[in-house]
Amino acid sequence: MTTSAMSGTSGRAGTSQRAGGSVKAGGAERAGESVSAAEMTVVTAFAGMRRVADVLFKAGCPDCRAALELRANALMLAIGATSRTTFYSFTCTECGSAVRKPAGERIVELLTGGGVRTLRLHSTT
Repeated sequence: MTTSAMSGTSGRAGTSQRAGGSVKAGGAERAGESVSAAEMTVVTAFAGMRRVADVLFKAGCPDCRAALELRANALMLAIGATSRTTFYSFTCTECGSAVRKPAGERIVELLTGGGVRTLRLHSTT
């Protein structure tokens, strides 16, 4: 899985020198007075973020042996009652084959965190 770095080149992460004082992670200075992390606004916290990079998942096709990088919308996760019925699936972009692979706890965690569509195959009650 690949993502882009959030810090960028604007010097927003860590400590950077600015005219009128320094800005540190967890707080900011405004005209010589310090602003604590509790007083920080959403606008201040996300200043400098332009967009979040798409998450790419690496997978392999068992039919043509292609190494693929897939976006979340190209995958589907099915969560069953047991580990045998929990899997993820995708269509190989090289050969067009429908691929279904088992998904353990860690894979389920990564796929759901990355925005992959999820289908529950069993009742939770």
